[in-house]
Amino acid sequence: MFRKTNKEPQVNLFGGAPSILEGGLLKQYSDDSHWHNQFRKHVVSRIDETVYKVLFNETTGAPNASVSLLVGMMILKEAFGWSDSQLFEQCRFNLLVRSALGLFNLNDTLPAESTYYLFRKRMYEYQNKTGEDIMEKTFKRITSGQVQEFDVNGRSIRMDSKLLGSNIAFYSRYEIILHTLCRFCKTLDKQEKSRLSALDKEQLKELIKEEPLKTVYRSTREEIKSRLQSIGILVYKIVNTFTDHKSEKYQLLCRVFGEQYKVAENQQIQLRPREEINSDSVQSPHDPDSAYHHKGDQKIKGYSVNITETASDDSLNLITDVIVEKANVPDTEFVQPAIESTTEVTGQAVETAYVDGAYQSPDNDEFCKNIDVVFTGIQGYPSRYDLEMTPTGLIVTDTQTGERIQAVLAKKLKNSKEDRWRIATASGNKYFGQQAIRASELRRTMKQRTIEELHKRNNVEATIFQLSFPLHNNKTRYRGQFKQIVWAYCRCLWINLVRIINFMKQTCQGTFKTMEKVANVLSFYRKLAINKHYRMKFSLKFSIYTIYFNLY
Repeated sequence: MFRKTNKEPQVNLFGGAPSILEGGLLKQYSDDSHWHNQFRKHVVSRIDETVYKVLFNETTGAPNASVSLLVGMMILKEAFGWSDSQLFEQCRFNLLVRSALGLFNLNDTLPAESTYYLFRKRMYEYQNKTGEDIMEKTFKRITSGQVQEFDVNGRSIRMDSKLLGSNIAFYSRYEIILHTLCRFCKTLDKQEKSRLSALDKEQLKELIKEEPLKTVYRSTREEIKSRLQSIGILVYKIVNTFTDHKSEKYQLLCRVFGEQYKVAENQQIQLRPREEINSDSVQSPHDPDSAYHHKGDQKIKGYSVNITETASDDSLNLITDVIVEKANVPDTEFVQPAIESTTEVTGQAVETAYVDGAYQSPDNDEFCKNIDVVFTGIQGYPSRYDLEMTPTGLIVTDTQTGERIQAVLAKKLKNSKEDRWRIATASGNKYFGQQAIRASELRRTMKQRTIEELHKRNNVEATIFQLSFPLHNNKTRYRGQFKQIVWAYCRCLWINLVRIINFMKQTCQGTFKTMEKVANVLSFYRKLAINKHYRMKFSLKFSIYTIYFNLY
């Protein structure tokens, strides 16, 4: 049964935390600018609990625990990098943490660990079933309220992405197949195993006892290939024997078999060449959502996180969108959803976007035709030839010799609809496609940008650093895309809160200095006033200002 949380609980006169504190402790506990009060005000109180109503049964069962409390606990866990046991310990005995969650009385009960885990499980099952991300709705609702309260300018944005490794070991091909097979077979009971032949059961028994890492270490390449072939035949038999099995482990085994093997026309099982295996294939049976990506010297089996934030010079900047995808998803796929989401959160049309060259694509150029996109770099080395499309055709400038050449249309490539151009050089014909023309145009545009514009994207890299600060070796604690998404949203909500607290401190300090200057001016003129009438007038003004100044 779903029931909303009382966001304004009554403080117990004798059991409330303020009743046992005094002096500086009570002052700090009651300080509205302290982080725990700001967290409760700008995060917990903005959580829309009605979106979580779909997770609970409307007809039977006891009332749910406080949704705001559970979500707040999830955010604090990622904010401070606590383990689950540390989280519950802090929530039980840390007065500031309890205050941040709205637990003002010492006898206010905390949900049990099982309630916390069941809540996260329900979120995952709902997202897996419907495709709706409830945590995304929560993030947007909270951030939208913060944008309106602090008048955040969302017309300029900047974005960047980062690769994050999943909490898995680097498995070889042999280990992936064998671990997946063993995980499924361990779920079979005696009756189900009786459907296998005696020979297959004996082979399976030996494989379950095997330590695949040691086998890979001790065997030659040919020996591993031979073992993979025999295992593939066994997996094919198991997959066809248990077609009525609907478990996730069976579905994963079918997926791994399809990725690693192929069935020839004569029903022969063949091991796929490595070149035919995609980067989004299963990297580990413990995290089937993760994918492989190779970027420079960095090899990642995990995910890619894209962060979008406002980029104003004269106001508070907040993270407005978070996207978590598999590591093999290119940055070009993030631009459109990030801009649409930012527009939804801020209620303002994006006019300027600061990004690097990895986000450039023809589709994004078309989508951003009304947006000034400032690229701070282009992938790849600059070409020797500068390409400029004119009404008369393509003009090619050799940057080494300064020679300008009129290019001619060349024959299109097979299965391609794009035009390409050709020039004759001493070493033969040189061809240019639409991608090269776009890259050359972007490089010319970049040269026309000011240094201030090109440097404006840099601050988002600091945001990426803050996001991944608790990580070790760029690997998260979690497995599965859903858990990575929840982690990213929680971290970004905390980063936004820290920015709000710092912004309010800077604003108060600026107001304090301004008022101090005014006080000095009033005091100066008070001393200069020789006429009794003006002296009284300045004294009155100074007294009124002093009272106003002391309020701050």
